[in-house]
Parts: sequence; C-alpha cells; structure tokens
Amino acid sequence: MNKLRSLLAAAALAGACACVQAAPANPLSVHVLNLQDGLPSPGVEVVLEKQENGAWTVLNKGVTNEQGRIPALFPDGRAWTAGTYKVTFKTGAWFAEHKADSFFPEIPVIFKADGKLPHYHIPLLLSPYGFSTYRGN
Repeated sequence: MNKLRSLLAAAALAGACACVQAAPANPLSVHVLNLQDGLPSPGVEVVLEKQENGAWTVLNKGVTNEQGRIPALFPDGRAWTAGTYKVTFKTGAWFAEHKADSFFPEIPVIFKADGKLPHYHIPLLLSPYGFSTYRGN
C-alpha cells in the first residue's frame, strides 16, 4: 500500500511539474484575434518602435503565426529598457488580403513599460470597424 501511495504521489508531482511554464525569455509578445469569427489572425504584420528623444525608432518587425501570435517581438541581442513603446498592427493589408473592408488601415498601441515586469503581452481583439486591446500576461 505504501508503494502505491508513493507511486501516486510521484505521478501527481510529475503532472504538476509538467504544468509549470517558465517565463518567456523575450520581453514582448503580441496576439491578434478576429472577433468576427473568433479565430486567430495569422499573417498580420506588426511593427515595434520605441520613443527616443521625442522620435520613434523602429526596433523590429514581425508577422503573426498560425495562432495569431508573435511570441518574441523584441529583437534578440538588445537590452529591454523601461520606456514608451509602440506596437503597430498593419490591419488594412490583412483585411484586404481577406477581401474584407476595414475602417482601420493600422492600429497603433502605445504603452509605457516601467521595467517592473519581465514580460509584456499586447493582445488585439479585431473586427473591421472596431478593436480592443489590454495589457495581457
């Protein structure tokens, strides 16, 4: 009976350990979901910029994957620092590719990263005539 309890406890511990996820190494990720059909939006171009001395500097560009995500938008080899960043979702081209009208040719999301968190996530909920975003995790 003790051997059975030990095996069950080990299995439960192994299952719990499998659920724990390490924090992402890249400090910035984005996710685009189409509210019209509730599905991810693959193929959306995204531009990351940082405000430096009153001007915007492009840091990186990417395209959402099949899950509508860019899991690592911040460029490798560059240190993440506190500041004001802008993520611009190029939605007009995405809607045109899907033969749909859209009121927003692009959606800029400007946010302040205070450096207190190791990772920032910017989700975009998208429809042809509206959008919503928030600070995710």
